[in-house]
Amino acid sequence: EMGGDDYDMPVIIKITPDDQLELEQEELDKEVPPRILYPNNPQAAHNITKFSFKEKAWKRDDQVDHTVFHFSLDGAILLKDSPEAVEQEEILKRKKEETTKREKAQEVDIDIEPPQQDDEIPAPNTLRNQFNFSERACQTFKSVTRERGVSTEPPPTTEFCDTVTQWCIFDTYMADIDAAKQGSETKKRELGEDKKKKNDSDPLYSDSMKLSIKIMERMVNLNAENEIYTDFKYWEDRSDDYRDGDGTLLPLWRFASEKAKRKQVTCIRWNPKYKDLFAVGFGSYDFMRQSGGVICCYSLKNTRHPEYLYTADCGVCCLDWHPTQAAVLAVGLYDGTVVVHDVRAKTKKPIYSSTVRTNKHSDPVWEVRWNADDSLGTLNFFSISSDGRVSNWILMKNKLESEEVMELKLMSGVAADDDETSLTGLAGGLCFDFNKQSEHLFLVGTEEGKIHKCSKAFTGQYLETYEGHSMAVYTVRWNPFHPNIFISASADWTVKLWDHSQKTAVLSFDLAQSVGDVAWAPYSSTVFTAITNDGLVHCYDLNVNRNERICTQKVVKRAKLTHVAFNGDDPIILVGDDRGGVNCLKLSPNLRRPTEPPVDENGEPIAGKSALELQIAKMDHLLDMVKETVE
Repeated sequence: EMGGDDYDMPVIIKITPDDQLELEQEELDKEVPPRILYPNNPQAAHNITKFSFKEKAWKRDDQVDHTVFHFSLDGAILLKDSPEAVEQEEILKRKKEETTKREKAQEVDIDIEPPQQDDEIPAPNTLRNQFNFSERACQTFKSVTRERGVSTEPPPTTEFCDTVTQWCIFDTYMADIDAAKQGSETKKRELGEDKKKKNDSDPLYSDSMKLSIKIMERMVNLNAENEIYTDFKYWEDRSDDYRDGDGTLLPLWRFASEKAKRKQVTCIRWNPKYKDLFAVGFGSYDFMRQSGGVICCYSLKNTRHPEYLYTADCGVCCLDWHPTQAAVLAVGLYDGTVVVHDVRAKTKKPIYSSTVRTNKHSDPVWEVRWNADDSLGTLNFFSISSDGRVSNWILMKNKLESEEVMELKLMSGVAADDDETSLTGLAGGLCFDFNKQSEHLFLVGTEEGKIHKCSKAFTGQYLETYEGHSMAVYTVRWNPFHPNIFISASADWTVKLWDHSQKTAVLSFDLAQSVGDVAWAPYSSTVFTAITNDGLVHCYDLNVNRNERICTQKVVKRAKLTHVAFNGDDPIILVGDDRGGVNCLKLSPNLRRPTEPPVDENGEPIAGKSALELQIAKMDHLLDMVKETVE
């Protein structure tokens, strides 16, 4: 029963679900940890990457925008006291004033007299149809028509009559073309002067800065390769004292360039004036793998990079420095073109180049040689090619003129019968060399294996033909001391020593491989060096041993040696290979023994003989010994 005072109180009935957990009092008294709701957007990207222009790299942006707009509506109501509302009221007021001014400007004043009598008062127009029709009238402006006329004076005219021929028209056009060329040259000259002024004003591009940078680069290279330069200057192989005349080669540097990669060394020439400078030509001896050629001029003062670098459209086959003008370089190319470079010029283009009009060679030019005789008064050089011609190229003022010195006729060994015709043609020339004492004499090596002695005075026939090689003669060189001796290298694995007064070879050396090049030493008349395709360098001193070599050393692995050159002052040689590299080697003391003067009975040297006479006497002594052996 419920009490009388609680009859109006609500009755509370607790209903518990069947699956409600029954917790004890301790669990009920335990505080529940608060739950915090973070305003994070779970779909927001956390790996946004942006490019940083300051650090020049992609950087991750850790700031994530978690704000999401579910509904956005731009309002159009402004507060009256807000600046935006005041500005809008001013704009509306300004528009209203402009409209009022425009309407006042277009108003028309029309005076209408009021009617004097009642009869003149118009009767009201009543509608005579069922539509709400009203008749209205309007008055418009009448456009004012204007006429405008212009009178001009006729231009002055003159009459001209003349008879024009075809050559008059041609001369006029040529004069116009010359005037246009002169104008363009003047503009170029002005632009060049402006550039020079800018360069002169900027010390970074001045000539003194370039020279300072070059000296600094050489100093850095000298410090980096200090040990090699020390060996180059002071090293002497003391073990030569215990060898019986044999010597060794010390590798110093290897010169290589990225532009000459995968090209073959086709020629090496030391500069006659600057003994540390040499030029290297790069091309290819493979007919099926021809590409562009490169000319690199290296210096021993900087072995890392070439001092000058020139490129050619085809492979470089030969080059030669002028003996007195040390900056002029003649180059022969694979397509038969000969070019002349001046290393002092700022441009990389040749100053002279042969063309079809100047009767250029039709086959590769295998060797060029400057003419030491200045009787012509102008610079000129000789070239030999596989097309069978020896040409003389004269450097004129604006062009390169050619003069044919000799045609290399084929020498048939068997005489043809009267009824049969012999095959006529020209022999392919591969090399030539001029005698140092008799400038009119020169030797020519051919592809048939023959060596011809020729003269500049008698260009119609050979003075002598030497038959001893069975394959192509790659190199022929006069002895720098003895006027009668020359040496030849051939693809038949042999190197032969000749006396030009005899048809047969004086000595023959079999090197068991194809001989690429041979060179006389500049310090001895009996020392020469030859290279072969197996990568070996063979050094001979005929005064020490006329049958065996005194040094054989392998220079490169898995490569063929192509050319060799002696330095005129230092005891070093350069050896080029078919991998685009040039190796510098130093000769040991046994390979460069000085010529001892003859002594009398008391052991004192006999005075009166010069160094040249001593070298000639040494070679004559060798020839006498060979003749006695043959007899």
